[in-house]
Amino acid sequence: QAQLVESGGGLVQPGGSLRLSCAASGRIFRINAMGWYRQAPGKQRELVATITSGGSINYADPAKGRFTISRDNAKNTVYLQMNSLKPEDTAVYYCNAEIVRNPGGYEYDYWGQGTQVTVSS
Repeated sequence: QAQLVESGGGLVQPGGSLRLSCAASGRIFRINAMGWYRQAPGKQRELVATITSGGSINYADPAKGRFTISRDNAKNTVYLQMNSLKPEDTAVYYCNAEIVRNPGGYEYDYWGQGTQVTVSS
């Protein structure tokens, strides 16, 4: 099995910054895409940003210009730098990774437990 562990959430004032981290561990042969999603109270989970193993990046419109996704393949870790945070960014942020556990094996979708981000004065 593999696991994803997130860190870095918290309470921040509007206009502030936070950096989320997500480390994958366990039985891992290769990680394909990694990404961040979020879910606000009463809303569906939505995409924030994704990054492939080759570094191709996709941002959802709310994240463009304010958030930066990056990854360290040697550490099996993905990051989300969030700047100019707004109250509407308040949500539980989830890490996602497409993991192949064995050579020639299937790709499985893994999720972290979520980390709360609250933007409020």
